[in-house]
Amino acid sequence: MNKKGGKPIDLRREHLLPQEETLEIESKQQVMVIGVPKEDHEKESRVPLTPEAVEILSGHGHRVVIESGAGDAANYPDNQYAESGAWITENRSEVFRGDILLKIDSPVISDIALMRERMILISSFQPGTHKDRSYIDSLMNKKVTAVSMEKIRDEHGCYPLIRSMSGIAGNTAVLIAGEYLSNVRGGKGVMLGGITGITPTEVVILGAGTAAEFAVRAAMGLGAFVKVFDESVHKLRRLQSAVGTNIPTSIFHPRVIEKALKSADVVIGAVRNDNDTPSFFITEEMVKGMKKGSVIVDISIDHGGCVATSEARTQKDPVFTRHGVIHYCVPNIPSRVARTASIAISNVLSPMLKNMGRLQSISQHLKEDDGLRNGVYIYNGLLTNEALGKRFGIPSRDIDLLMAAF
Repeated sequence: MNKKGGKPIDLRREHLLPQEETLEIESKQQVMVIGVPKEDHEKESRVPLTPEAVEILSGHGHRVVIESGAGDAANYPDNQYAESGAWITENRSEVFRGDILLKIDSPVISDIALMRERMILISSFQPGTHKDRSYIDSLMNKKVTAVSMEKIRDEHGCYPLIRSMSGIAGNTAVLIAGEYLSNVRGGKGVMLGGITGITPTEVVILGAGTAAEFAVRAAMGLGAFVKVFDESVHKLRRLQSAVGTNIPTSIFHPRVIEKALKSADVVIGAVRNDNDTPSFFITEEMVKGMKKGSVIVDISIDHGGCVATSEARTQKDPVFTRHGVIHYCVPNIPSRVARTASIAISNVLSPMLKNMGRLQSISQHLKEDDGLRNGVYIYNGLLTNEALGKRFGIPSRDIDLLMAAF
């Protein structure tokens, strides 16, 4: 049954499912109410669940409550969610009354006020964006369990959401660079890649992680000449093995980088810095020595940037030119391809949500799934992240010890 607008609803009313069906499902697993609020589409275009994922969760008896318009920016209209079994509402507060809240961006203080006590929040969490402890205090006062999407690990010890988003960012960065090299976008009218009889464009990539790997694949696929820099020889060796060819690589060395930049048409900054502080591997003097009309795409701007001349911009005003070099420094590049990114996020979250229902409770799931446990930074109102505790002067508890007590 779907409802749009109208008076407040009781999400736990039995008539949402036929009574016989409700009893049958609940005998097998816990029925959960999952809320998906609308993001601020000025900053975030992705949605955490696709209609296909909603259909699967609804088929397992769970109730998915979606704020009207939540999927619009990713081209998932309300009617697709409704046809998949979601409850659509225009009343934002109704989304915050369930057992689990799924949100891409961290909720703002006014949203936290709408949350019911002891619910589960699964969202993105970037500690560097929170300058004081008000966000943490608000969640602790609500006694919620808060999970960072980025810190969830899979059975192989990898971070599936980070890998997916990094892959999308690396691939998209090359497409963005090609766009701004064209004269239509004010570039020098050069095709990113190569064609018979014409010297291929040169692409310099900083970093050798997942984003860099996908950027290398995309640039090489277009025929560009690629050079990769990183501070780890092991990562460079792994990257060469992953792409299956011996591309030119080097550790970070100012003189070597400076020489490479002088002939580069494109520079992609893909150095991941978990400390959320800038790590500049390219100085302003190096940028001054680059060719006029060349393009810098600084993916690392999410964490402060890796190019000294980078400064964060928005999708509405994404580029600026400094020393004759075009800079694209927009955080959250995956949001530029919101539908693809939403599918990738949904593929990570929906199996996890199904498993939560099977195990009857979040506590039991956390005990059995150390990958999900790794993402928890607040458990039942208790801070479990030691780094956050030291930063804001809040006592923290060990999540493993808490699991033994509950």
